Amino acid sequence: MPQWPAFRKLQYVDELMQSLVGKPPPVINKQRVDPIGSLKKTLRQHYHEKRDRYGLDYPDFYERDLRRLFSDHPDYSQNPRADQYLSKIRKDVRRKVTYWTGEYQYTIDQLLKEMIAYCRKHKLKLMGTEEQTKLDFMVLLTVQTMNYLHDGHHRVAL
Repeated sequence: MPQWPAFRKLQYVDELMQSLVGKPPPVINKQRVDPIGSLKKTLRQHYHEKRDRYGLDYPDFYERDLRRLFSDHPDYSQNPRADQYLSKIRKDVRRKVTYWTGEYQYTIDQLLKEMIAYCRKHKLKLMGTEEQTKLDFMVLLTVQTMNYLHDGHHRVAL
């Protein structure tokens, strides 16, 4: 049997569900929480509040690391744009970081999306070769993902 992280999770959930067979639900309360008719905010407001709560509009936890690989200094003005380069390698990097960290691709992709947006906003360019930058960026993304997994310091709104 394969022992990939996702497979182990499914095995655990299956075992957990089997242990609940025949047991009555612990809570039988039929009270409705926040019925639709009582909601006063829009979906846009809800997601805006969620982004504020999780600090997604303030990606300062990886700014320093990104600026080790990419720069807006005029010396690098002829180099490829960082946002375009990251978009190009996104799929491969996401897959490899997912494999080595066991984290969901969706979570890693959200972090990637924020990093790409940061690079675009600040007009960052590559400082090194594409090959070395890809390796270094995978390390950066893996470290950020592991920080997220172990410390929960930066959260991704799902």
